[in-house]
Amino acid sequence: MTSKAAISLTTGLEDAEKVTVAFLVAVGAAESGRPTTMFLTKEAVRLVTGEVGRDAVACEGCPPLGSLLDRYAAAGGTYLVCPICFDSKKLDQASLLANATLGGTVQLWEWIGEGATTFSY
Repeated sequence: MTSKAAISLTTGLEDAEKVTVAFLVAVGAAESGRPTTMFLTKEAVRLVTGEVGRDAVACEGCPPLGSLLDRYAAAGGTYLVCPICFDSKKLDQASLLANATLGGTVQLWEWIGEGATTFSY
């Protein structure tokens, strides 16, 4: 059985390089066949709404955010979006990507179950 991967991300495009690294790790896990979820909190919740530009690029030679979002979705990756953070920013649930759901720490632990490899950014 392939082990799960959980990537926690707290930052948005105010630190685009950190976002890129987190997404590259998540895409790598998902594309290698691991069940993968990203737990998004704080400003990271904006990354899976229409509020953030899909053409955002962290650095010269870095892939645009949109291509990472697309690859992650194509590989079956999911997002668990902190509802407290999401609601505090007055974001619209209808703007969430299809592979994103609102859920907090209880849902994260339920998803992890018997264990997962974790990364935090």
